[in-house]
Amino acid sequence: MTAPRRPARRPRARTPKGRSRVGERFEAVVGPVAHGGHCVVRLPEPESRVVFVRHALPGERVLLEITEGTEGDRFWRGDAVEVLEASPDRVAAPCPYAGPGRCGGCDFQHVTLPRQRGLKTEVVREQLSRLAGIAWDGEVEAVPGDDHGLRWRTRQRYVPLRDGGRGMRKHRSNDVVPIEDCLIEATEPSGHTALGRHFEVADDGFWQVHPGAPDVLVTTVLEMLRPQPGESALDLYAGVGLFAAFLVEAVGRSGRVVAIEGDDVASALSATNCPGAEVQAGDVAGVLDSAFDEPFDLVVLDPPREGARRPVVEHVVRRTPRAVAYVACDPAALARDLAIFAEHGYALSALRAFDLFPMTHHVECVALLTRG
Repeated sequence: MTAPRRPARRPRARTPKGRSRVGERFEAVVGPVAHGGHCVVRLPEPESRVVFVRHALPGERVLLEITEGTEGDRFWRGDAVEVLEASPDRVAAPCPYAGPGRCGGCDFQHVTLPRQRGLKTEVVREQLSRLAGIAWDGEVEAVPGDDHGLRWRTRQRYVPLRDGGRGMRKHRSNDVVPIEDCLIEATEPSGHTALGRHFEVADDGFWQVHPGAPDVLVTTVLEMLRPQPGESALDLYAGVGLFAAFLVEAVGRSGRVVAIEGDDVASALSATNCPGAEVQAGDVAGVLDSAFDEPFDLVVLDPPREGARRPVVEHVVRRTPRAVAYVACDPAALARDLAIFAEHGYALSALRAFDLFPMTHHVECVALLTRG
C-alpha cells in the first residue's frame, strides 16, 4: 500500500452477552498460531471456548488471563500471564515495554527471529489454504535493513503525554503506556529511495517503513512481471509511483504506464516521480469504471490492508493482462482476492513473503497471477 495509512482501529464497544469473564484465569496448552498475532487455545468443558491468546507459543503450557469476553461470546481473548512449560523458541523480550498489559505495538518480542518467520509462514499457508484453496510451500524471508529484528521502523507514531513525554497504546485499548525508547524505531531517518532512485513523498505520506522494503518489493515485482519494451501497464493504488517509475523505464518510450491513486497529494507526487506515466487521481474502482478500459499487458496491485476486493479484481481481469503482480500487507485479504481471480481464470504462479515487520505479526506478500 502506498497511500497514507489510516490509524489502527480500536475495538468497537459491544453489548455484553452475559456475565463478564474478564480477569478469570485458566491453565491450558497452547494450540497453533492464528492470524493476528495470537495463538489458539481451546478450553475444555465446562467453558468449551476458543481463546485467542497473546504472548504465548504453540505447545506451551501457560496460565492465561481473559482480557475480553462474556458468557455469551463465541470466543474470548486473553494473555499468557505465566509460562508453566516454555517453548525452546521462547526468549526474554528485548523491549521492557513488551508483555501482558504493556505496549501493544509488538506481538512476537518473546520469540526467536527464525521462529517468528516460521509462525508467519504458517499463517500465510493457512490463510491461502482456507480462503483460496491454494497450497504454498514457501517460507517468509528475512530482508536486510534491520538490526536482529530491531531498529527498522523509519516512521513511528506516538501518543503525546501531558508531561511532555510520549507513549504507545496497549493492545486493543486507548490506554497509553509511557515509552522512553521504542526498540523497533530506527535511530536515523530513512531517505525515500528505491534501487538508487529518489522519490518525493509528503511529510505525512506513506512510504515503506522497513528500509529494505522498497528495493526488495520493486525487484520482486519486476522479476515476476518481466515487463518488455512496448508493453502497457496499470499501476493501481500507485501511491507516489514506487512501481510505476520502474515500469516506465522497463517498457520504454514505445510502452505505456497508467498510475491510479486515490490520495490526491500522493497522486500529484507520482506525476513528479514518474515522468512519462499517465497519472490519474481518484478511487481505483471508480476510475476503472469509466476510463482505461482497453487491454493492458501488465497490472500491479498494491491495495490497502482490506485488499482490492471484487469490483477492482473484476475490472482488472476485464483488461486481460498477461500477468498481475499483487503486493499485499494482509494474507487474508490476499487469499480472498486470489479466490476471485481464480473464478476468472487467473491462477497463482508464484508467491514470495517478506518479514518487513519483525517483532510484529505483519507480513508482506508479493503474488504473481497469470491466465490459465
